[in-house]
Amino acid sequence: MLIEISKDATDRMSKTIDHLKHEFQSLRTGRASVSMVESVKVDYYGTMTPLNQTANISVPEARMIMIQPWDKSLLSAIEKAILSADLGLNPTNDGSFVRVPIPTLTDERRKDIIRHLHKIAEEGRVGIRNVRRDTNDQIKKSEKDNELSEDNSKRAQANIQEITNEFIKMIDEMVKNKEIDINTV
Repeated sequence: MLIEISKDATDRMSKTIDHLKHEFQSLRTGRASVSMVESVKVDYYGTMTPLNQTANISVPEARMIMIQPWDKSLLSAIEKAILSADLGLNPTNDGSFVRVPIPTLTDERRKDIIRHLHKIAEEGRVGIRNVRRDTNDQIKKSEKDNELSEDNSKRAQANIQEITNEFIKMIDEMVKNKEIDINTV
């Protein structure tokens, strides 16, 4: 039973880490990345649709994203969607592609991105702690229902705390690496 509880907590914490990795990828660094624009919503015949479901997105060079819509009539809608997404990007439409050059980051923009990075990381830490709280509640309930001895309950809670500390450390390491990536000119 304790093994199942511990495994469930680890799985839930891993999902939080996976979500954070995806969020971190969408943060802009000096290099182009498909994840920077793939979730931008485009007005696709009256329905707001993610860009990656309306076009091919590629990165032909380090500072350029190319978007080739499956329907050429979407070019201006894609251009408008990227502009309105407030990503600090300036797309250009050449009739068959939307090219999105990635400008170099200013110091002020870097600081804004790092602030946003820390905000996302803190949300991840809170998510990890929520899993810990839920798991500890589950353990305490088992102890109260006499399914678990007090010693086993304490051991299980200590184990969950160790797992939590490992995941928090993982988030801190991810933040440190992303900060280096953002500050690299």
